Amino acid sequence: GMLIIRKHRNKKNTENCLFGYPVSIFFIVVNEFCERFSYYGMRAVLVLYFKYFLGWDDDFATTIYHTFVALCYLTPILGAIVADSWLGKFKTIVYLSIVYALGQVIMAVSAIHDITDTNRDGTPDNMTFHVALSMVGLVLIALGTGGIKPCVAAFGGDQFEDHQEKQRSTFFSIFYLSINAGSLLSTVITPILRAQECGIHVPQKCYPLAFGVPAALMVVALIVFIVGSGMYNKTAPQGNILVKVCKCIGFAIKNRFQHRSPQYPKRSHWMDWAEEKYDKLLIAQVKMVLKVLFLYIPLPMFWALFDQQGSRWTLQATTMDGDFGILIIQPDQMQTVNPILILILVPIMDSVIYPLISKCKLNFSPLKRMTVGMFLAALAFVAAGLVQIQIDQTLPQFPSDTVSQAKFINMLDRKLPIRAGANNFTLDPFTVLCQNCYQHVENLNYISFPQFIDTKTKPEQGANSIRFFNGFSSTMNLSLGTEDTGPVATNTMSDYILVPQGQAAYRIKDNAGKECLYTQSLGFGSSYTLIIKPTFQFGQNCTESIQPVMDISPNSFHMAWQIPQYFLITAGEVVFSVTGLEFSYSQAPSNMKSVLQAGWLLTVAVGNIIVLIVAEAATLSEQWAEYILFASLLILVCIIFAFMAYFYTYIDPTKIEAQFAHNDDDEKKRKSVEMILIRMPASCKETSV
Repeated sequence: GMLIIRKHRNKKNTENCLFGYPVSIFFIVVNEFCERFSYYGMRAVLVLYFKYFLGWDDDFATTIYHTFVALCYLTPILGAIVADSWLGKFKTIVYLSIVYALGQVIMAVSAIHDITDTNRDGTPDNMTFHVALSMVGLVLIALGTGGIKPCVAAFGGDQFEDHQEKQRSTFFSIFYLSINAGSLLSTVITPILRAQECGIHVPQKCYPLAFGVPAALMVVALIVFIVGSGMYNKTAPQGNILVKVCKCIGFAIKNRFQHRSPQYPKRSHWMDWAEEKYDKLLIAQVKMVLKVLFLYIPLPMFWALFDQQGSRWTLQATTMDGDFGILIIQPDQMQTVNPILILILVPIMDSVIYPLISKCKLNFSPLKRMTVGMFLAALAFVAAGLVQIQIDQTLPQFPSDTVSQAKFINMLDRKLPIRAGANNFTLDPFTVLCQNCYQHVENLNYISFPQFIDTKTKPEQGANSIRFFNGFSSTMNLSLGTEDTGPVATNTMSDYILVPQGQAAYRIKDNAGKECLYTQSLGFGSSYTLIIKPTFQFGQNCTESIQPVMDISPNSFHMAWQIPQYFLITAGEVVFSVTGLEFSYSQAPSNMKSVLQAGWLLTVAVGNIIVLIVAEAATLSEQWAEYILFASLLILVCIIFAFMAYFYTYIDPTKIEAQFAHNDDDEKKRKSVEMILIRMPASCKETSV
C-alpha cells in the first residue's frame, strides 16, 4: 500500500512540474508576496493612523503599535500547534487567512470618517466606534499573520521530494525575496495612498485607501492559495514537537520537585529527571535546545530598538524636511530604506566582508557577529538621538497656558514704534510680532481680538497651517481646493486651514464675486498669516497687496539625516538576525528547529513589550534622552551577551544524535542476544558459552 502511494505522489509531482519545480510552489510564492505586502503596507501607516486619525499622543500610539507587533509574534506558536496537531498546514493557512482578510477589511472600514461624521466637519463624532473597530481589526490581523507565519514556508518545503534538495534550497531563497519585495513595494505605495485625500463630505487623508489596498491584496493572497489546492502535497498532522518538548520539560521539573529530598541521589542535569518517562535521545535533544534558548534571554533588547523604525523613527520623520528634489518623501516612506539596504548588505556581507575577515584569520564566530549586530543597533539609536537634538533646535518654543501673550499686527504702511512696559521696539509695516509675558501695552491705540487663538503645535503630518487677516474694507473669503475659511469680516482673523507641501494657489473672493489668485511655495510643517492690506485691489496686481508673515518656520532638518541610523540598524539586523538564525539551526537537533524558531519569534514579541513598558513608564520629557536610554540599555545587554557567549561551547547535534542512535543499536543487539539465549536449550547455552 505504501509503495502505491509513493508512486502516485511521484507521478503527481512529475505531471505538475515546471522547470523542475512543482507548479504548486508558484502559488505559494505569490501568496507570500501578497500577504507580506498586506502586512507591511498596513503597518507602515499604522502609527500615523493612531496619532492623526484617532488623535492619540506619541507615547500611547507607540504603546499600542508595539502591543500589536508583540501579538503578531506571539501567535505563531499557536499557529504551529494548530497546524501540526489538529488541522494540518493547508487548512490552518486557509482558515487563518480568512480571519486575516476580515481583520484588514475591518481596519479599512474603521478609517472611514464619514461613518460617524454627522455634522460633516471632517472629524468623526463617535471616536469610540472607530477605536473599537480598529482594535478588533488589529486582533484579527495579529491572529491571522502570526498564525500562518510558521506554516507557509514549511508548507512550501513539503511540496518537494527528497531528491529535490537543490530546488528546495532555491525555493527558500525565492520565498525570502518575495517577502522583501512585498515589504519594499508596500512601504513605498501605501504612504502615497495615505497622502491622498478622500471622503464624501469633507476630504481627509485617505487612510481607508491605505488600509483597503492591503486588505484587497490579502483577499488576492487567499484566492491564489486556494486556486492551487489541487496541486499541493498535503501532509497529515503528525503532532507538534513543541508540545512534546514542553511536556518533557514540565515532567522533569515536576519529578525533580517530588524528589527534592536529600535521600534521593543527585543527577548530572535537571532534565535527567525526565528519564522515567522519556527516552534519553529526546532528553539530550531538549538539553541542546535549552542551551541555545538560554542565549536567547538577552536578545529581546535588540528587537526593542529594531522595531521602533515603524513608531518612534516614523514620528521623528514627521518633523523633518522630506523634499529630495525630484521626490517628495512621506514620513512613513523612510521605512523603505530598511528593505533596500537589506537587499544590498546581505550579499556584500556574505561575499565581501565575511570572506575578508576570514582571510585575515580573525575568529569572527556567529556569537561574536551577533554581539557586533547589537552594538551597531545601539549606535543607530545614538545617531537617532543626535538627529533629535538637531530637530529640537528647529522646533518653535510655544508659551505655556499660564503666560500672558500680546500679538501686534501693524496694519499701517510705515514703521510703528511700540513701548511695552520697559521694552521698546519697532514694528515694520504689515508684520506680526509676538511678545510674551506682557499683560498691557502702553501709548498705543489698538483693537483687541481675544477670540483669535494661535496654533500651539507644529501642523500635523508635515502640512502647513494657513490663515489670513482681512484688513480690507469688505468681507473676504479664502479657499484652496475644497478647503474654505468662510466669510471673514474687516479687521478679523480667519481660522486655520491645512495646506500640503508644494505650490499652493489660494482664491480670494469678495461678496460681489471678484476674485484674486495668490500662489505660495510651502515646505513642511510651517504656519503663515496672510495679511490683506487696506490698500488691496482686485486685478492683475492684487497679489502685491497680500503680505505673508511666517508664524512657524518650516521643517528645516532634512530626512536624509535619518539614513545613517537606518544604515546602522539594518547592518545590525543583517549581522544579528541572519547569523542568529544560522547559529540556532546549527546548534539544534534536526527535529527541533521549529522549537528554536518559536523561541526566536518569542524574543521579538518580548522586545516589543519592552518598548511599550518604557514608553509608558519612562518619565523622560525629551525624546533624544529616550533614544540614548535605549542605546545604553542595549550596550549593557550587549556586554552581558558577550560574557555569556565567551563561555558557550559549540556542539555538533548530528554527532550527539548519532552517538545515541549507536547506543540504541547496541542496546537492541544486547537484548536480542539475551532473547536468543533465553529461548535456547540448556545444552546449547553451555556449548555457546
